[in-house]
Amino acid sequence: MKILHTSDWHIGKQLYTKKRYDEFSQFLDWMAETVKSQKIDILLISGDIFDTTTPSNRAGELYYNFLHKVANDSSCRHIVITAGNHDSPSFLEAPKEILKFLNIHIVANIDDIESEVLKLSVNDEEIIICAVPYLRDRDLRESVLGESIEDKEQKLIYAISKHYQSVAEYAKDLQRNNEPIIAMGHMFVRGDSSKIGDGVRELYVGSLAHVGVDIFDECFDYVALGHLHIPQKVGGKENIRYSGSPLAMGFGEAKQQKSVVILDFNDKMEITKLDIPKFQHLKQIKGDLNKIEKQLKELKELGQSTWVEVEYNGKEVVGNLSAIIDDIIKDSKIEILRIKSKTYKHKTLKQTKANESLEELDVYEVFDKCLEYYDVEDTQKDGLKALYKEVVTNIQEDDKRAE
Repeated sequence: MKILHTSDWHIGKQLYTKKRYDEFSQFLDWMAETVKSQKIDILLISGDIFDTTTPSNRAGELYYNFLHKVANDSSCRHIVITAGNHDSPSFLEAPKEILKFLNIHIVANIDDIESEVLKLSVNDEEIIICAVPYLRDRDLRESVLGESIEDKEQKLIYAISKHYQSVAEYAKDLQRNNEPIIAMGHMFVRGDSSKIGDGVRELYVGSLAHVGVDIFDECFDYVALGHLHIPQKVGGKENIRYSGSPLAMGFGEAKQQKSVVILDFNDKMEITKLDIPKFQHLKQIKGDLNKIEKQLKELKELGQSTWVEVEYNGKEVVGNLSAIIDDIIKDSKIEILRIKSKTYKHKTLKQTKANESLEELDVYEVFDKCLEYYDVEDTQKDGLKALYKEVVTNIQEDDKRAE
């Protein structure tokens, strides 16, 4: 039996204002062909299929065309899809009953433990999949008036651990002939790395997202995680992994080699990574004017389609930087998506903060600026920041399609 683990597709994700449907289409074609050529029996997708809770019609079309292609034109017998924090549970589950006829199993909510634990058959073999979706704060614990941030943290960590324990116990009860058990999850786990600008949202208030590997029962032969975009093992354990995102979700991921994980169950489980081709080249260029000109000219000589983010950090203010760059890349396949100039920004901020662009700040940095502007005392900042994160999380998790 062969299983492919992937996650964090983020279909519909834009890079600044650039739409990326061509990239997603090419990736999904590659994925469908890989499932077919590798003779994959079960496909696991561990959350964040879409980038927003209200995906566009084009994003939905790419998703359903892929499911149809894999279900009808490959040896894949089952597809298991769990919701991530970016996904709308109601959108994913809307066609759930119809997709069952294609052996496509959708788990987006934690209605009951039984619905998360699937016993699947492939030819004469059986396997148990614990398909745990993103565990939302409001689904796991009740808010209590006046409780401290520390109390909230401990309650949520306990609730996440208890949920995985319950799933593991139910899975073990289903075992009859020592069938393999695989768990799926969408969360932060301590010991993992993420990068600034990789599109990863904080899942919970404070440090709650950082649960330990000890929440996973020893009965799990493999844990297929989603949420972090860098492919990696967790805590050095071969059998607990993030597959990572298939596309670079930002320029901070431009140098990463993206991959999927393939599990081959013969006499024992073999784990291998399969590299994903780059469907669109991204490049970060940093430096003073001479370095930027040199790197752009070298990139132009390669003759390949490349999206570029330029960051000027020279000491002198170059007022016509955009025009200089446009002249260098003329008649090439290079497209500049953003030009940042820290030098210019720092010089103007000495005079006024009004010139700081909101697009360079995330929602938490904007709140930090407000706290700074109103001279909020340091002793109050941590509590206010935690409450603000809770509000933002609730807004981001609001399932607008549920009504």
